[in-house]
Amino acid sequence: MKQIAVIGSGTMGNGIAHTFAQFNYQVNLIDINQSALDKAIQTITKNLDRQVAKGTLIEDQKTTTLKNITTYTSIPDGIQNADLVVEAATENVDLKLKIFKDLDEYAPAHAILASNTSSISITQIAAVTGRGDKVIGMHFMNPVPVMKLVEVIRGYATSDETTRTIMSLSQSLEKVPVEVNDYPGFVANRILMPMINEAIYTLYEGVAGVYEIDTVMKLGMAHPMGPLQLADFIGLDVCLAILKVLNDGFGNPKYAPCPLLVNMVAAGKKGVKTGEGFYKYTSGSKDLVVSDKFKKS
Repeated sequence: MKQIAVIGSGTMGNGIAHTFAQFNYQVNLIDINQSALDKAIQTITKNLDRQVAKGTLIEDQKTTTLKNITTYTSIPDGIQNADLVVEAATENVDLKLKIFKDLDEYAPAHAILASNTSSISITQIAAVTGRGDKVIGMHFMNPVPVMKLVEVIRGYATSDETTRTIMSLSQSLEKVPVEVNDYPGFVANRILMPMINEAIYTLYEGVAGVYEIDTVMKLGMAHPMGPLQLADFIGLDVCLAILKVLNDGFGNPKYAPCPLLVNMVAAGKKGVKTGEGFYKYTSGSKDLVVSDKFKKS
């Protein structure tokens, strides 16, 4: 595999493009919005500069990585020579199904179609294509250039050959691929999201405050980041979407989203991306400041 196409230039998409390009794959980064693509290249450049400053890359590698990325605003143009297409669009079932119908129509017959979905069924996605054996999940972790795990999800029809190819490809990126089967939330989010949801319930029910809940988990369980801070980092809207997938998929009330989470997303308080969630975020500041909404009087 030499030619990689990435659909979506947001946080995950630009991270996936960055990672493949850094390991000398030719990457077509595709988004319908040119300004989003320009922003993605700026983000990749900034992250490469950070790697150079830390000594994990040299300047020539940064230059080569950027040269390996070409941007497109058209799916047919961007995937016509792809060996692998990785979809990293918004976590929305209808949108992903539409994208995969287009990918199946315009990608070469040999191309593998992968989704970076964090919870949506690979089997459901594959069913809208004519190549179910070549559809698979590649769930990268954020930030993609740093995090080692790739959750490789086999749909009902995914072939052994496709799975072996993606496992090997992930290793070529110096990642650690873990093969899992296609059930709601897979492994990572099936375990993580109920923990985050329970932390939100703990706040909602007045058991403890934001700082206290996160401190217990960081110092008591050796988590590098508390669950409420992590929820802000992931995006509260994303957390809500995944919990809905779990709740719908299993029909078990233990996955029902906390009403506080529902209200925060409805109010536009989605975490880091909007500048406020359980904490407030100011550009250029690394201080962790609890949102005024949750400060003790």
